[in-house]
Amino acid sequence: MYSNKNKIKSIEKNHINSNPDYPLFILVSLLVVSSIIFSYSLSIYTVEYYGYNQFHFFMRQCFVGIIAIFIMWGCSQIDPDKLVGKVGMTLFGTFFLLMAIMPILPSSMVTAAGGANRWIRLPGFSLSPVEFFKIGFIYFLSWSFHRKVMDQPRKIGLKDEALLLAPYFLTFFIVVFIVAFLQKDLGQVVLLGVILVVLLIFANRSFKIFLVLGGVALVGLIGLILAAPHRIKRIHSWWAMVQDGILSILPSWAEGYLRIDELPEPYQVSHSLNAMHNGGFLGQGISNGDLKVGFLSEVHTDFVLAGITEEVGLLGLIVLISIIFTIIWRIFKISRRVENPIYHLFTLGVALMIIIAFLINSYGISGMIPIKGIAVPFLSYGGSSMLAMSLAIGLVLSISRVVDKKNIKTKKV
Repeated sequence: MYSNKNKIKSIEKNHINSNPDYPLFILVSLLVVSSIIFSYSLSIYTVEYYGYNQFHFFMRQCFVGIIAIFIMWGCSQIDPDKLVGKVGMTLFGTFFLLMAIMPILPSSMVTAAGGANRWIRLPGFSLSPVEFFKIGFIYFLSWSFHRKVMDQPRKIGLKDEALLLAPYFLTFFIVVFIVAFLQKDLGQVVLLGVILVVLLIFANRSFKIFLVLGGVALVGLIGLILAAPHRIKRIHSWWAMVQDGILSILPSWAEGYLRIDELPEPYQVSHSLNAMHNGGFLGQGISNGDLKVGFLSEVHTDFVLAGITEEVGLLGLIVLISIIFTIIWRIFKISRRVENPIYHLFTLGVALMIIIAFLINSYGISGMIPIKGIAVPFLSYGGSSMLAMSLAIGLVLSISRVVDKKNIKTKKV
């Protein structure tokens, strides 16, 4: 923990390592290649339904995947002091502005889905600004916490601490309005909110502020759900699937208050669970899954884990999950060993971004929580998510060049 930047002497330049974390690069590249393969295998129904060429999604994902690998490699060869700050602030400012002006852009420039404008239509592809903004947001918090928050005493009054953190809360509320109300994307707000809270913990803030934040977040989350009929519908669909199991362990009197009849059938989650069940231990073979053929929409995007499990089985899923968590572990390892407090918080935030997105998606498709449209990092089809995540990993690889490989403790003066 870095409590006072004036008492810390940065010695990173004396520990510059010419080699980035190659195992991290290889592991992420394996996921990218897997995404390319499954973008062909799982998209057969969409291809047939819309009359696309059978290689439509494969070629697009292959093109984006190759660019993503080159982005990671290119960033890994650059000194982080010349790269991370400039890229982080550019992403934060540019994509915050793009998200803010999306509601006033002409319809010809915006791709709408489900009543929400989340993509800017460009020649040949659509861009999702929030995917890139997340990386900029993490860097902005890391940079600003180091300058304004980490130097402040831990034991200060609640009012003073609230005033200290007020600019960040205001920024986050603006992001909530843009993303949750205008783009109707509550999942991304939850992800950014969790990252904000965890980075505050590592920025040495008091426990009482987290109790206040937890209460405000709970009230805000309930308000955001009640304000949107489509979110209430998703809650009802989820409750239709889990209410019998939950009510069975509650007192009998609770059923009269909590049981809801005539709820919508949770078709998507049911088909998702069927796909995973059909896969068994070894799977039905790549391209041989059944549920993707019209039963499970978005199988190559939001429900990619279900489609993958049906085709490569529990064993294949375990392998992919092991790769994802090894990636997260290596990023945590870099975060722990880097001596620059900004890089420490930034790499921690990137690891959190990956694991939270994975958990939200996997819990959703398995029925543990209501469905949220968050991509699985590096596996779901989609250019914006792939390129943004590869840029984030590229910055982490750049930072890995200056970690203390001998794990020497920070020198204080």
